[in-house]
Amino acid sequence: MTSSRGDGWQPDQYARFKAEREQPFYDLLDLVAPVPGGRVVDLGCGTGALTRVLHERTQAAETVGVDRSKAMLEQSAQHAGRGVRFERGDIAEFSGLDGSGLDVVFANASIQWVADHGSLFPRLAATLKPGGQLAVQMPANEDHPSHAVAREVAQASPHSEALGGFVYHHSIESAAWYAEQFARIGFAEQHVRMQVYLHRLPGPEDVIEWVKGSLLTGYRNRMSAEDYEAFLADYRERLLSVLADERPFLYPFKRILLWGRMK
Repeated sequence: MTSSRGDGWQPDQYARFKAEREQPFYDLLDLVAPVPGGRVVDLGCGTGALTRVLHERTQAAETVGVDRSKAMLEQSAQHAGRGVRFERGDIAEFSGLDGSGLDVVFANASIQWVADHGSLFPRLAATLKPGGQLAVQMPANEDHPSHAVAREVAQASPHSEALGGFVYHHSIESAAWYAEQFARIGFAEQHVRMQVYLHRLPGPEDVIEWVKGSLLTGYRNRMSAEDYEAFLADYRERLLSVLADERPFLYPFKRILLWGRMK
């Protein structure tokens, strides 16, 4: 993504629903076998707080957190040391660390931002040593109004002009597609599932606060501050007109969890 307003990520906004966003991380981590003394990469590590958890749970000798957001990485220093370090990088260009095989490549809620999973997953698998593990969690909530309405607003004038025709779609295939992909790549074992996380938010307006910390960054960092506020106002009006006015508000959020172990 390109932007005149930085990378668009706001760590404080993202952390507003910390517990809800972290649970899928722990569910994914439960699929990963420890690799005592091994090397682990956390792609899309964010602030790095969960990278430290990943490092300790896998018993790795070295864990490297990779993220392209300068704003997120500025908060990672407090979690560095004792085998954990961080570097700025783009998942779309990641091809390993130094040519030696990795024991675990872990990507929690990050790979959905990268296009062409047909070439991405073989490339990530190629960074693993024999017996290495790939673990991925991706949001798959594109059909919920929280996401569908954003696409509708983005295609309406004047927002379509401000966005240059851009409409954001997560790069997500079906769970069955990933199961087939893992088999073709050469994973000897795999676990693929779709899981629904039912979030109980104070009210429907809190759905807007949720997506402001994730999905809407895809629009925010492509628009001026003034244009984004106009986009957000229209999004709010349209979304609240289709969501039930219930308190607490039930927000079902689908995610795909993937794990595979190479031969």
